[in-house]
Amino acid sequence: MKAVMLLSGGLDSLLAARVLLDQGIELEALNFVTLFCNCTPKSRCCSSAATAVKQLGIGLKVINNTQEFLEVVRNPLHGYGSNLNPCIDCRILMFRRAADYMRETGASFIVTGEVLGERPMSQRRDAMKLIEKEAGLEGLIVRPLSAELLDPSMPEKERWIDRRKLLAIRGRSRKPQIALAASYGLKDYPCPTGGCLLTDPIFAARMRDLMQHQPGFGIPDVLLLKLGRHLRLTNEAKVIVGRDQSENERLKSLAREGDELFEAVDVPGPLSLLRGRIDVVERLVAAKITLTYGKARHQARTKVRVSSHRGDILEERSVAPLDTTEAEGMRIGR
Repeated sequence: MKAVMLLSGGLDSLLAARVLLDQGIELEALNFVTLFCNCTPKSRCCSSAATAVKQLGIGLKVINNTQEFLEVVRNPLHGYGSNLNPCIDCRILMFRRAADYMRETGASFIVTGEVLGERPMSQRRDAMKLIEKEAGLEGLIVRPLSAELLDPSMPEKERWIDRRKLLAIRGRSRKPQIALAASYGLKDYPCPTGGCLLTDPIFAARMRDLMQHQPGFGIPDVLLLKLGRHLRLTNEAKVIVGRDQSENERLKSLAREGDELFEAVDVPGPLSLLRGRIDVVERLVAAKITLTYGKARHQARTKVRVSSHRGDILEERSVAPLDTTEAEGMRIGR
């Protein structure tokens, strides 16, 4: 019997896989990534998922779900969580893609590491039933860690798997999972960090600002939200200030036609990117803000170079730094 394992790489999914492998179920792992996943800043797939499948001895398929997920973020049918996280709609999308992959590969059901009550929005009993129904997977999702607390799935009813060997874990405590990991001799598993950037209040505030002022945003616009300090100048313009050299270089690489880049001349400091409708006022304020977050903030006036996205120098002017309190008042998400 073959099943598709939704594998994040965290401890829950690692344990759920082990429970079913012990029953002789053939598993293939499926890992979804989006640009909102903050555990995958530099790699195409989650490194913890890659580590997990090596321990489990199973295959891994990685699907980038970003483009479809952006539409979910814009207009979630079931609303947002405490910040801008559309968890229920996200799970429905994920399970629909998993259902397609299940049929493509000849698998018979789907396995997840979900724990009843662990996540307040998507892992409630009613939410789990709703997600199954809207994904077209009623009875075809097995949750080994909490199965004894839930209605039997079709694989359990058909005795493809032994329900008596499944578990009854619930809630947010990690103690049962840690104890189970110890019984399996598992030591190499990630701490419960990372996750979705949309649950982060600061990133969520930036995302809301982007959706409000630039409804036609795309992936490059979201990538900018991960960098620097964001300050809203007007309804049509904002500036992003790099926090270190790597962010400065990243801002340069993400600059596009119409953007302007600002940096102090001969004084160490950040690079800033000004995007939107730009006139002399926005350009002056952006130059002042650039000095506010660098060493030039201690000087009365400093020369600032303004360049195009290609690096062509547009002008150089001597300006005074903006008052820190005034600049911080423009911060998106603080």
